[in-house]
Amino acid sequence: MVLGAVHGRAEHVGDVSSAPGGLLDVLGVAAVVLDADGRIVQWSPQAKDLFGYTSQEALGQYAARLLLEEEHREQAVELFARVMASGESWAGGFPVRCKDGHTQMVEFRNMRLEDGRGDFYALGIATDQAILREVERNLALSVRLIEQAPIGLAVLDTDLRFVTVNSELERINGVSAADHIGRRPYEVLPHLDIDVDSTTRQVLETGVPLLDRPVAGRTAADPDHEHAWSVSRYRLEDSGGRVLGVATSVVDVTEQRRAESEAARARQRLTLLADASLRIGTTLDLERTARELAEVCVPDLADVAAVDVLDSVLRGHEAETHGPARFRSLAVAAVGPSEAARAADPPGELAVYDTDRLAAQCVNLRRPLRVSRVEGRDLPRIARCPRAVELLARAGLHSYLAVPLTARGEILGALGLKRTRTPEPFTHDDEVLAGELAARAALSIDNARWYRSQRHAVLALQRHLLPQHPPHMVGLEVASRYQPAAAAVEIGGDWFDAIPLTGDKTALVVGDVMGSGINAAATMGQLRTATRAFADLDLTPAEVLTLLDHTTTRLEETIATCAYAVYDPHRAQCRISLAGHLPPALVRCGRAPQLLDLPAGAPLGVGGIPFRTATFDLVPGDQLVLYTDGLVETRDQAIDQRLNTLLGLLDAPECPLEKTCDRLLHALRRPDDHDDVALLIARARPTPHSQASRP
Repeated sequence: MVLGAVHGRAEHVGDVSSAPGGLLDVLGVAAVVLDADGRIVQWSPQAKDLFGYTSQEALGQYAARLLLEEEHREQAVELFARVMASGESWAGGFPVRCKDGHTQMVEFRNMRLEDGRGDFYALGIATDQAILREVERNLALSVRLIEQAPIGLAVLDTDLRFVTVNSELERINGVSAADHIGRRPYEVLPHLDIDVDSTTRQVLETGVPLLDRPVAGRTAADPDHEHAWSVSRYRLEDSGGRVLGVATSVVDVTEQRRAESEAARARQRLTLLADASLRIGTTLDLERTARELAEVCVPDLADVAAVDVLDSVLRGHEAETHGPARFRSLAVAAVGPSEAARAADPPGELAVYDTDRLAAQCVNLRRPLRVSRVEGRDLPRIARCPRAVELLARAGLHSYLAVPLTARGEILGALGLKRTRTPEPFTHDDEVLAGELAARAALSIDNARWYRSQRHAVLALQRHLLPQHPPHMVGLEVASRYQPAAAAVEIGGDWFDAIPLTGDKTALVVGDVMGSGINAAATMGQLRTATRAFADLDLTPAEVLTLLDHTTTRLEETIATCAYAVYDPHRAQCRISLAGHLPPALVRCGRAPQLLDLPAGAPLGVGGIPFRTATFDLVPGDQLVLYTDGLVETRDQAIDQRLNTLLGLLDAPECPLEKTCDRLLHALRRPDDHDDVALLIARARPTPHSQASRP
């Protein structure tokens, strides 16, 4: 016969019993059976562990005498008699003397037993009361902790069905505890963005916890808004290692994620502004500056960005801020080819927008205009034409923002932003960011506009002061070029001239005024006029340069270099003087081009240093090449190397002069060169009265 003490009910499936729990092992439950006289007739091994007596020492002994102090025996006997007489069970704590002499409180459960002969016995189930109280406290603490925890907690069994949920998880899921129990997570939470069953089963099978995993979705508690949670899962095991299920903790981190998202967007805005400071306004080119603004906005701020400037501003007039707006498109940037990009005004095209167009209103009102949710009726107010309306509709334009470009109190145009692929609409924060980008870019655009205006003015003055069409020269073919510097402030100091003189002679002049801009161009005009006046006096080149030197010294803070040559076709001779200028190149048929070995002289304006004249033959077919230093001087190559390159390019004496000019400029100049260039090439031609021939 085997006697067992159980709690709850036993469940059987056929002949297969369920696995034992571990709680009784933790409590250390001992079983003792007494006969009707109170003697010990059954003694379990657990009783030996609890009280210290072996079965040989305990069996046949009166339990009261063996286990109790004398002052407690009378009370124990009364309790025993009541259980045996009435059959009622008794439970409670009682002090027991153990074999080693110490006394400990023991929790008892006593009940009467009856055998087949009608004899009565008493069964006592005992455990250490301290251990029992500890288990009770832990259980109570666990229950209250789970119930009052500010995070959602749940336990799933090995079939991954809910067996326990706390009130916080009820609130998070919007589902009562009763509606959780017995159901799987996906049945309770069908709108989560992960496979909960798969991840939970992984934890159950491997025992490896998944901690702080992000989960997003919607629950019945708030079905209209997306929430974010941090979820942890870990396997539950009893003290014997038996798997009980999976515990889950859920923390709502929606506000934290929102704050992190806002912080990330703020960092992105700062990065975009810093990037804009580096990328916008790298040059004083108007179109490039507009492109830089549009490209900075895509894709971080918009899917399509367009920069349109008022045509009146580009023409140097005051901006018109009433009525229809005439825009000149300068730049369009988009996230790849799209119909929305095709709907924008092509760069360089002029478009007239009526006052009902948002871009025109943005300029006229001088404030941003935002359409967070674009509807069909809004498209004609955004697009430039019916075809563009159709393209924007197909592209899925859903949000639009126009921001004015304002610099130094003047309205310049508008920055138009569209979203087609980015799902979020433009917000107030986007409007502020776009306004900041537009304000920074507008200054660069305004600088580029004024630069272009100044450049045009300087170029107009420079070209007006230079000879427009070389006159017919006796015995001489002439070709010339002037190429301005890349920047307006560096234009203006170089000039060339071919001056007919008496006796069929020709004066050839190339000069370079130190400095740049309008002042240099004006000074150049004065020196060119003086040179023409002195040339008519039929003086030697050295005498002309001496007079020019006197003139230059009277001009405030002016220094210039000059090469002045006089060609006599009847003698086939050329006389030349230099004032601090680079030596001309001489090209002769059958010989390699060479630089003339001439006295360099001092620049004009130094004063007091005499100039010298050299004479050489210039027979039909020979070429004299005069140029300013902008043709050959660079910052990354030695001047000797550049001069050798020049001579190599001239080694084609039969080439037409116009073609030679173009070849030299194409090979030796760069688009970003910081100096202007004057180039004059003269080729001697036969005359009926020529007195010289090739020696």
